[in-house]
Amino acid sequence: MIHPQKTIKKAKSNQKQHPLTNSGMGYFFKGFELIQLKGIRRFVLIPLLINMLFFSIAFYFMFTELEHYMAILTGWLPNWLSWLSSVLWPLAVITILIVFSFVFSTAANWLAAPFNGLLSEKIEVLLLKNTVLEGSAVNGGMMDIVKDIPRTLDRERQKLTYYLPRAIGFFIILWTLPIVGQVMWFLFIAWMMAVQYKDYPFDNHKIPFSVMKQTIQQHKSLSYSFGVSVAIFSMLPLVNLIVMPVAICGATALWVDHYRDNFITTTINKVPSQ
Repeated sequence: MIHPQKTIKKAKSNQKQHPLTNSGMGYFFKGFELIQLKGIRRFVLIPLLINMLFFSIAFYFMFTELEHYMAILTGWLPNWLSWLSSVLWPLAVITILIVFSFVFSTAANWLAAPFNGLLSEKIEVLLLKNTVLEGSAVNGGMMDIVKDIPRTLDRERQKLTYYLPRAIGFFIILWTLPIVGQVMWFLFIAWMMAVQYKDYPFDNHKIPFSVMKQTIQQHKSLSYSFGVSVAIFSMLPLVNLIVMPVAICGATALWVDHYRDNFITTTINKVPSQ
């Protein structure tokens, strides 16, 4: 993707003086505008198709199987607790929406990782008003994407290693503490969504995953408001089909406004004199 040392030469003159918005939610909604920019649609297409495929499968499975399993569950209830069925239905729907939105988003991001990074890179180019970034893969061919696949998949592996132990713990809480468990799981998902999408521009600049985590933890309100927005829209049928490219664009705009300058300055100090 982008080679940091080469990008630095142009960045300072192009850095935005004023942020596009002041909240993580605002950046997510900004993504809806950014995916419509001229020259972006071809970069949006593959992430969009992958997301549509996975969420279509997820919701088809959910709505066809839910009634069957709910019938089994309510069949276990004694007559005097039959009224619980009216409570279990909405609780089950909410739980499945939250769980499925996370599981299928993770799977879709694994498959679309190289294309997601490319979309993030293109958005950064446009936001900085550069016609090209040196070392960029945006104007390269399919071979540039293929060469980047091992690195991007390794980055997704690091995310998965970070997710899984926490997901297991929160998943147990989800099923053992009604209501409270759902809330805690949702907040966990919101944080994971922030990590997932905000990482693309960091990864494009070869910033280590551990550094990225520390950085976004310093702006937790910004990260949580962005992640909550992504998580909510991921649960909405039809709307969730375009969440992936929208979130990538919004997260990249957030990177340009709030993180990029810090890392460019740090990198400049490490670049050896020519």
